[in-house]
Amino acid sequence: MSDVIRLLPDSVANQIAAGEVIQRPASIVKELVENAIDAEASNIYVLVTDAGKTCIQVIDDGKGMSETDARLSFERHATSKIREASDLFALRTMGFRGEALASIAAVAQVELKTRPASEEVGTKIVIAGSKFESQEVVSCPKGSNFSVKNLFFNIPARRKFLKANSTELSNILAEFERIALVNPDVSLSLYSNDAEVFNLPASSLRQRILSVFGKKLNQQLLTVDVDTTMIKVSGFVAKPETSRKKGMHQYFFVNGRYMRHPYFHKAVMDAYEQLIPAGDQITYFLYFEVDPANIDVNIHPTKTEIKFENEQAIWQILAAAVKESLGKFSAVPSIDFDTADMPDIPAFEQAAPVESPKVHYNSDYNPFKSSASYSRPSVNWENLYGGLQKADTHVEPDTTDHFSDSVRTESAETGSVFSSAFNNTDHAVEKANQHLQIKGRYILTSVKSGLMIIDQHRAHVRILFDRYITQITNRQGEGQRVLFPEIIQLPASEVVVLEGIMDDLSAVGFELTNLGGGSFAVNSIPSGVEGLDPVQLVRNMVHTAMEKGNDVKEEIQNVLALTLAKAAAIVYGQVLTPDEITGLVDNLFACETPNYTPDGSVVISTIKDDDINKLFK
Repeated sequence: MSDVIRLLPDSVANQIAAGEVIQRPASIVKELVENAIDAEASNIYVLVTDAGKTCIQVIDDGKGMSETDARLSFERHATSKIREASDLFALRTMGFRGEALASIAAVAQVELKTRPASEEVGTKIVIAGSKFESQEVVSCPKGSNFSVKNLFFNIPARRKFLKANSTELSNILAEFERIALVNPDVSLSLYSNDAEVFNLPASSLRQRILSVFGKKLNQQLLTVDVDTTMIKVSGFVAKPETSRKKGMHQYFFVNGRYMRHPYFHKAVMDAYEQLIPAGDQITYFLYFEVDPANIDVNIHPTKTEIKFENEQAIWQILAAAVKESLGKFSAVPSIDFDTADMPDIPAFEQAAPVESPKVHYNSDYNPFKSSASYSRPSVNWENLYGGLQKADTHVEPDTTDHFSDSVRTESAETGSVFSSAFNNTDHAVEKANQHLQIKGRYILTSVKSGLMIIDQHRAHVRILFDRYITQITNRQGEGQRVLFPEIIQLPASEVVVLEGIMDDLSAVGFELTNLGGGSFAVNSIPSGVEGLDPVQLVRNMVHTAMEKGNDVKEEIQNVLALTLAKAAAIVYGQVLTPDEITGLVDNLFACETPNYTPDGSVVISTIKDDDINKLFK
């Protein structure tokens, strides 16, 4: 039997490693910028072309590399940060596994120019698809200059699955923001297709946060600062009144590294319990400093999932720290004693005589005594009924069937929908011409097989979604001008997404003007959404588009239409007039798929006659 197991060539092994480390252009930006920070760079410039698909260039003024180091840096497991296994448990740098440059070189064309401060000339190395092409002496500034071109040029299948430029650029900006937030002492700049996106000078942490997300955030942040033997927690949390359903900026960092941690997120949200509506989120920027020996940062290829040794204890410390900040800055309601309205309580003097209080009353008062003082006015009660005649007819209780015979068919898919007349004196049920609205939530109507129940909010979502999709497709949306334009401020990573969906927003009636610096003026909104917050509406659509990450135009349009429909649909608890109920039902059954909302929620449910009859046996 012949042997079947063999060692993979280095080029293939590097491509496999690249699949774990280099998932998209943003991964390259993250690895190269973190390496520059580890090299103690003071200024870092990132330049991307076509969202990094064509070229990513990272220039820094760090230590640079010697000729030998430059050549070795592209070998797998080559690293300057580990000498023995114990070093893995004392890491305070970003990259350490020695796979990043080898993985990048395996799937792109890489050119490196680098020079340490101690040398007069530098080294230029060119590698493509793990194949070494050239090495030469070159004149260059101190530091390193990486140029990564034609990502996945040798793996067409991987390149084909890259997203649209707007999506990939948004991911690059998100990675850049995370690095910027944890390195305020480093000057960082980013350019996309030669246009400046970020220019962040070295500053304090608070100023760096405001530079990335806007100065409006300054009034919302509360300081968190607690230091224990186990962990130090610092940073900022937002005031409770700033909570929203989605789109909040939520960042955890540990020892200078960004991380995701649902367990610690719950600790933060628990501190806001009963301070914000259920389901709302809050902005926070929280920085942990712990002994590296107590965490494991190598459990995930991207190193964003980190395991802590004492998670439960840290959970309690974190929750207490956030609660302390909320209380310290009066974010938690407290009893306020206004001394101006307090009664004047005299001080007790022991020598002064104490007198019991005296009660004054009229001992002669008798409420039943007929006297001049206490007599009630004389009233001739019979005169009050003058002119009224007693009814000589007796009203029998209504015993008619509450559900009359059917007269009209509406839908073949759900069974025939019939108009019916209802007589109901229950105050909890509102009467309509043909239907009943109950509890401000459901619409009841008789059908051939039993009783049909329609969810009014979901029905309206279904109707509005179809309407907005038609408007987007035909570019026929009507806009309503606002009296005073609303201003929306977005971080750079969200600006890219907004610009990508701008045409579709215009199609449903939005008109936005780019004011620069991440600010947009909302001049017009779709007809029918008056009364809603236009800024929050646009922000929700941007965040939904970011969460979905879709690049197919039709899917993006569906996301926008559904978000807008949910925001504009009638809410639960809203009492409808008979005409409104009838119009809602008629419009629902004019839809192609009235039974379900676009995201799959049930709109219509039918209780069969047999099931109703069983309730009364």
